Amino acid sequence: MSTPDKLAKAFDKTTERYREIERLLADPQIIADQGQYQKLAKEYADTTPLLNALTEYRKCGLQIEELNKLLSEKHDADLESLASAELAELMHHEKILIQKITELLNPSSQDDDRNLIIEIRAGTGGEEASLFAGDLYRMYTKYAEAKGWKVELMSAGPSGKGGFKEVIFSVNGKKAARSLRWESGAHRVQRVPETEASGRIHTSAATVAILYEPQEVDIQIEPKDLKVDVFRSSGPGGQSVNTTDSAVRMTHLPTGMVVTCQDERSQLKNRIKALRVLRARLLDKMQQEVIDKASKDRKMKIGSGDRSEKIRTYNFPDRRVTDHRIGFTTYQLSKVMDGELDELVEALHKAETEGVLA
Repeated sequence: MSTPDKLAKAFDKTTERYREIERLLADPQIIADQGQYQKLAKEYADTTPLLNALTEYRKCGLQIEELNKLLSEKHDADLESLASAELAELMHHEKILIQKITELLNPSSQDDDRNLIIEIRAGTGGEEASLFAGDLYRMYTKYAEAKGWKVELMSAGPSGKGGFKEVIFSVNGKKAARSLRWESGAHRVQRVPETEASGRIHTSAATVAILYEPQEVDIQIEPKDLKVDVFRSSGPGGQSVNTTDSAVRMTHLPTGMVVTCQDERSQLKNRIKALRVLRARLLDKMQQEVIDKASKDRKMKIGSGDRSEKIRTYNFPDRRVTDHRIGFTTYQLSKVMDGELDELVEALHKAETEGVLA
């Protein structure tokens, strides 16, 4: 299917949904349900720029068609010159509109400014995997710092040698989600561990989960669906960190999801953080179910969020980083580990943008 045909189909589909939302927003039953009303109002607001761009694209196409018809007929040189100049401007404008619509049609672009919760867990490789999980945490936090984004530690399970068995943190900043949304998956490292006396190269892994932090209207949790346990927080090796019952273990009974937060001295703050993480995980579960259903019909490589997919290898002997989803390799390993991720991010963004209309 050609690009004009795809955009014509998108115009019809978007217009139909836009009118449907307008009708729903005028329904007294929807107005009475504020949660549903707010979700529809947000969708209406998000759909408006796309419909406007598609409408402008259609208008631009008609003008181009008229000018081509005009130029096919015989006219004086001045008129042909003016028509040719106007046609060139319209065709340039059409290209810009196609790029804009491509980005608007990409659902992930609507989430560019959403807050994120990032979970990193040590995988195969023992203590070396924990150290690598710590390296990834430092990589992301350095990148966020360079971009001026706010990072907040939610929960951490440190290992004995300075790494993490698990670390959860939030990232809040303009375009943070645009840059980091592809990081979900298994990250593999190949290097000589500090603990390896013989100098042999080991392969270890850590998994990264990128979760969008929802608003309360996106995910509503009933109090009856929660079981909350409190206990005293502890550090590596089990030593006591706090002498009060400030740590919180929150269980979502319908799904069995468990979130533990113990980094704050305040039980209330730990409760709030645990609830934020739980909401993000529940939203992610809903999104994964949609992805799984869609994947039965087509393979979605970029941004699929598949936790088991090996997405990237960090090879220290060759100073090489390879993203397997797009076949992109850079030999700037030290810069990447220091948080300079723009080269990788832009390569992924380009690959995704080029594939949106395919």
